[in-house]
Amino acid sequence: MRLGRRHYVVADDEQHLGVFDPASGGPVQLVRLFDGDLPESAKKLQEEEGRPREPAAPAAPAALPRRRPAHPRLRLADPTAGAAALLGLDTVSALLGQVRVVDLGPLYESLGRRFAEVNIEGALIFGDDLMLLQRGNKGGPNAMIRYAWREIEPWLLGDADDAPEPRLVREYDLGQVDGVPFGFTDATLLPDGGGWLFSAVAEDTDNAFDDGACLGAAIGIVGSDGALRSMQALAPRRKVEGIRARARSRARS
Repeated sequence: MRLGRRHYVVADDEQHLGVFDPASGGPVQLVRLFDGDLPESAKKLQEEEGRPREPAAPAAPAALPRRRPAHPRLRLADPTAGAAALLGLDTVSALLGQVRVVDLGPLYESLGRRFAEVNIEGALIFGDDLMLLQRGNKGGPNAMIRYAWREIEPWLLGDADDAPEPRLVREYDLGQVDGVPFGFTDATLLPDGGGWLFSAVAEDTDNAFDDGACLGAAIGIVGSDGALRSMQALAPRRKVEGIRARARSRARS
């Protein structure tokens, strides 16, 4: 995700946020989001111990609005591994202060009653809502989940005891490749604010977290009314897990 001149990057099986400024030519700054270390064979160890595969890294960065004009903008760095990391940003999108970790268990408890496996792969502010994207797979649907920002913001900041319920959940059928369904991997607002752009992949795996063969990749557009407008296949076929939209003016003839 890009904010101002800086890029903010999260990766699978990492406990850090990567921050870099392409214009400066300096090294990537790593910001630890969560305590502890992940062994290189974390997935293998979990399988050997008979424990289910658990998401272990941030997957969906999003820029959140200021609580009040005098407060720094906050950034939701991980709504997928059972915890979120909130970081303050100054007026030029540089990091401020310490990381605030939020337990998302109460929020996910509600989603777990609807989805067999909760795997959030996209997050953004859309209008007056915080919008999350549930990634579908062979065992469950893709979905858009929207929370009223005025309700979820106090809970994220520790000013409310009870996690809010979604105000809207909408499921999406994105099609499939050889029986493998496409699943959301990220989303971003369209420059005109009239809808959002998403990336999706058809990954041959039986659950929401394990990797599998990528049989297809695509980008799609959803309108402001929530309707799926279009999807376009990508070539060559690669697993795409980040997306950004930028308006480009057409040259006059």
